[in-house]
Amino acid sequence: MTHIGGYPGHYAPEVKNEINITKPDLFISGHSHILKIMPDKNIPGLLHINPGAAGIHGFHHLRTMVMFTIENKTIKDLDVVELGLRGLPENLKNSISD
Repeated sequence: MTHIGGYPGHYAPEVKNEINITKPDLFISGHSHILKIMPDKNIPGLLHINPGAAGIHGFHHLRTMVMFTIENKTIKDLDVVELGLRGLPENLKNSISD
């Protein structure tokens, strides 16, 4: 897991090297604020997850996160959670408009 790692076929050089050495089943990275869950077609068995962005600052429109369970090296119950629009958190929006 790293902040800036790239995507399948376009990994940062240090990430690509680490993936080639450790051969993980799961790689999680962010930075782009773009939600993506995709298998790496060049590395069988590797799943790439970018959970998007959960914060209220940035250029993304919708705040997102990803939840899942790992059981015996199997990813289960993978779910994208939408946290509302970027800007003020929902609980603050409601209290300001009241």
